[in-house]
Amino acid sequence: MRMIFLWMTFLRTPASRLFLRPPRFLRAALPCAIALVFLQVLVGCSKAPPTAGPETPKETGLQSIPAPDPSKFPKIENMSTWKNPYFVVRDDGIGRVDLSNHEVHILTPEQIPAELVSLGSGAWPYGRVVLVTQAMPKDASDQTKAEIRKNRGLLAGTLKELDVEMREFP
Repeated sequence: MRMIFLWMTFLRTPASRLFLRPPRFLRAALPCAIALVFLQVLVGCSKAPPTAGPETPKETGLQSIPAPDPSKFPKIENMSTWKNPYFVVRDDGIGRVDLSNHEVHILTPEQIPAELVSLGSGAWPYGRVVLVTQAMPKDASDQTKAEIRKNRGLLAGTLKELDVEMREFP
C-alpha cells in the first residue's frame, strides 16, 4: 500500500519540481558562474599588449670613448701607473681620485655619471674602464663594512648602466 501512495505522489508532483529545478546552492552560484565565463571570454578576446622593440642604449655622454682594451692595461701592482679614472669605495661615500693632484672627491652614485663625462676623452687611455679599490679600516665595525658593501654595489650598478668596465685593485 505504501508503494502505491508513493507512486501516486510521484505522479501528482509537477515535473519541474522533480527533475528540472536545480538545488538551492546551484541557484545562488549560477549568476556568479555566468559572470566568470563572460569575463573569461572578454579577457580571452582582448588584444595582447604590444611587445617592446629592441632597447636603444641611453645617451650617457661616454659613447665617444672606445671600449676597454685589455692589451693596454698596465699590471696593477702599483696604482700609480693607472691613468684611467680611479675610485675608492669608502663608508662615507665613493671617492674619485684626481690623479693630477692626488685629491679624493667624495661623490654620491647620482654624481658619478656627470663626473665621468666631465673628464673628457683624454682621461680614458685604456677605454671605458675604471679602477676600484676599497678603503676598509683595520678595526671596522659591522656597520662600516655594511656601508662599504652598499656603496660598492651602488658604484657597480652605476658603472654597469654607463657601460663602463670595473677593474678591482686588491
